[in-house]
Amino acid sequence: MKNIVVIGAGTMGNGIAHTFAQTGFKVDLVDVSQQALDKGLATITKNLDRIVAKGNLTETQKQETLTKISTFTNLADCAANADLIVEAATENLDLKLKIFRQMDELAPENCILATNTSSISITKIASVTNRPEKVIGMHFMNPVPIMKLVEIIKGYSTSPQTFSAIFDLSKTLGKVPVEVNDYPGFVANRILMPMINEAIETLYNGVAGVEEIDTVMKLGMAHPMGPLQLADFIGLDVCLAILNVMYEGFKNPKYAPNPLLVNMVTAGKLGAKSGEGFYDYAENKKAEKVSKMFLK
Repeated sequence: MKNIVVIGAGTMGNGIAHTFAQTGFKVDLVDVSQQALDKGLATITKNLDRIVAKGNLTETQKQETLTKISTFTNLADCAANADLIVEAATENLDLKLKIFRQMDELAPENCILATNTSSISITKIASVTNRPEKVIGMHFMNPVPIMKLVEIIKGYSTSPQTFSAIFDLSKTLGKVPVEVNDYPGFVANRILMPMINEAIETLYNGVAGVEEIDTVMKLGMAHPMGPLQLADFIGLDVCLAILNVMYEGFKNPKYAPNPLLVNMVTAGKLGAKSGEGFYDYAENKKAEKVSKMFLK
């Protein structure tokens, strides 16, 4: 594989593009607007500058990485020569199905179609294509250039050849791939999201405050980040979407999102990206900032 297309220039997409380019691959980064692409490239440049400042990359290597990334607002302009397309759009089933129909139509027959979905069924996504054997999950962790894990998720029809190719490719990127079967939430989020939801439940029931809950988990369980701060970092809307996928998939009430989470997302309090979630980020504060109106 030489030519990689990444769809989505957001947090995950630009991180995936960065990782491929820094490893020597030619990357075409696609998004619906040039503004999103410019923002994604600015983030990649800033992250590369950090690596240079730490002495782990030279300025020449940084420039070489950036020259390997081209940007497009139309998938049709770059899909024809793709060996692998990685979709990293919003965690929305209808959107992903629409994108995969386009990918299938525009990409050459030998091209593997991967999704960075964190919870949606690979089998369902593959069902809208004419190449389900070449559809696979490639779930990177955030921040992509730093985190080593990649969940490699096999759909019902994913071929052994496709799995082996992506598993080996992940190693080439310096990642640690882990084989996972196609069930809601896979492994990472099937374990992580109920923990985050239970932390929100603990807050909702008035057992302790935001900082107290996070402190217990950091100091008592050696977590590098408390679950409420992590939820803010992931995005509360993303957490809600994943929990809904798991609840719909298993019909088990333990995956039902807490009402506080639902209310916060409805009110636009999405975490770090909106400036406020369980913490206030508007003025780089670390103070707890949960409105009384959200609590029962």
